Amino acid sequence: MPEPRETAVYTHGHHESVLRSHTWRTAANSAAYLLPSLQPHMRILDVGCGPGTITADLAELVPDGHVTGVDRAPEILEQARATAAARGLANTDFAVADVHALDYPDDTFCVVHAHQVLQHVGDPVRALREMQRVTRPGGFVAVRDADYAAMTWYPASAGLDAWLGLYRRVARANGGEPDAGRRLRAWALRAGFTDVTAGSGTWTFATAGERAWWSGLWADRTLASAYAGRAVEGGHASAEELREVSGAWREWGAREDGWFSVLHGEILCRKDA
Repeated sequence: MPEPRETAVYTHGHHESVLRSHTWRTAANSAAYLLPSLQPHMRILDVGCGPGTITADLAELVPDGHVTGVDRAPEILEQARATAAARGLANTDFAVADVHALDYPDDTFCVVHAHQVLQHVGDPVRALREMQRVTRPGGFVAVRDADYAAMTWYPASAGLDAWLGLYRRVARANGGEPDAGRRLRAWALRAGFTDVTAGSGTWTFATAGERAWWSGLWADRTLASAYAGRAVEGGHASAEELREVSGAWREWGAREDGWFSVLHGEILCRKDA
């Protein structure tokens, strides 16, 4: 029987406007719910590590342990390796992997972590089962994903409403689930976990600098990333509609009273001993 493999298409790609966001992520702003469970000796698998900023933070928090970062895209792993090297980390390694079929023995890692991954995969329940398989008894699977339908902003903007509807259509056409955050606990239970702590966390963008950064990366992503190409190629939007959405992002970012919040679902699942 053939091994299960990824069937979804990664919506964002690795355009500079995407990496602008990914390289901003840290263990503090993206994995705070996990940090109290870490111990210095732990061996960690970071699934969908991207450019490796969270991976490197985790490695610093387990100085007597080891962190392996994996991603489907070989090219992004070169940046992850450079991130770890620049920080002088000797307790990391990186490899190409598919979360549906991890090339590691059962019970290998103390913690398996995934940030903004399950929203992009074809079978999140199977992915969680595979993450559980490679986790040691008593260890943790830690997952955090945004929930696009729960994102909210001020002031009201028809252009951002159009962006949200468009993004959700494109993501689902690519085989993913953009409203993953609210589904994480249900998926974990379906995967067979019995000890699941579910919570939530937010990113909020409200200062002038935060608004400029967040609106700028989405304005650029709407015009130039893989997401933009898939939106047009899939018949979800015209190039003119994308320009209008991009302009709406810049207009929102220039508002002194602008505020944007991203809700994330979080689960910490302990594997039965």
